[in-house]
Amino acid sequence: MDQHLIELEVKISHQEIAIEELKQITFEQHRQIEALEKEVKRLKERMDSGDIGVTTIGPGNDKPPHY
Repeated sequence: MDQHLIELEVKISHQEIAIEELKQITFEQHRQIEALEKEVKRLKERMDSGDIGVTTIGPGNDKPPHY
């Protein structure tokens, strides 16, 4: 009975360590996602304001037919 109790305590201990590691990983991923969201927002704002040299294809950029 004592051996069984010790085995259970060891398993619980390993699970607690694993849970803490997963918490840390989740926290780090959350920070990375927030940083990426901010970067995407910043890039969208730059595109909308025309700061990024994006060439659009459309009637204003087409070459005339005689070229």
